[in-house]
Amino acid sequence: MKIAKTSLRAWACALALPLALPLVMPMGALAQTAAYPAKPVRLIVPAAPGGGADFLARIVSTKLQEQTGQSFVVDNRAGASGTIAADLTAKSPADGYTVLLGQSTSMAIAPHMYTKLPYDTLRDLSPVTLVAEVPNILVVHPSVAANSVKELIALAKAKPELLNFGSAGNGAPSHLAGEMFKAAAGVKLTHVPYKGAGPAVNDLVAGQIQVMFAPMVAVLPQVKAGRLKALAVTSAKRSAAVKDLPTLAESGLPGFEISSWFGFFVPAATPAAVVERLHAETVKALKSADVIERMGREGAEPVGNTPAEFTAYVAAEFTKFGKVVKDNNIKSD
Repeated sequence: MKIAKTSLRAWACALALPLALPLVMPMGALAQTAAYPAKPVRLIVPAAPGGGADFLARIVSTKLQEQTGQSFVVDNRAGASGTIAADLTAKSPADGYTVLLGQSTSMAIAPHMYTKLPYDTLRDLSPVTLVAEVPNILVVHPSVAANSVKELIALAKAKPELLNFGSAGNGAPSHLAGEMFKAAAGVKLTHVPYKGAGPAVNDLVAGQIQVMFAPMVAVLPQVKAGRLKALAVTSAKRSAAVKDLPTLAESGLPGFEISSWFGFFVPAATPAAVVERLHAETVKALKSADVIERMGREGAEPVGNTPAEFTAYVAAEFTKFGKVVKDNNIKSD
């Protein structure tokens, strides 16, 4: 699905508009903001339990519940590159009680893979804030005879039929990272898609697959426990969580960079006052010491930018991932 540049500009302007309005808020809007949330909020997560998205959702939802006194109930809706969850959110009442933990897969990648989606990525969902950025980490099963990226490339060239790489789903950042690696290193790996990072990591630990470019939050505990070997991170710079681990660029693949990101979205017609309250509470949660510590321990970097900033970020990622999908001829299932 192609979206014109004018649509991106219009979307960015529409989201930025509330920030340009006078600071005096009508009494009705003030009352609505003060009342929200007045009942449990459903937080839709486009991944299975146990993956990186689920991990982040539960950290933030717990803190939001503490701050607001209302439950933020995690609802895992995996499948179809996150589009099932995004569509469910887009078609929900625009009242702030259905929130999507959107990710790069469903918001910036899937629109380029599917000829037709049941929702319009840019029209039907409004960005609230970027919750976290998460570098991917190249991990292998301990049985793989490679302790560096260079050794993995040599092994893949010598025995191309030996290695399968898993992903959180067709078109997920973990899939795109694998395809980028194949092209950059000139190797052949067989892609095995799963419905979420959790199931893929489970099979990697069990030795059913051998390689994965996984979100750091999903595999770092397994690396620390010795159940997986980490070879490199996919970010532009080293991660504070694994300072001794080189980047792919440092490992002989210059320019290699891809990370996962997660942010809150709501149905497009959600009242601005509700969006601002959700944004404020989320930013407050992301700035709390315990959330920063828990996320940092697993390699996630909390952000908490404004709706306008997040809108611009998503637009840039939309363009970047669109090129990767096209260059690697990645199709939907």
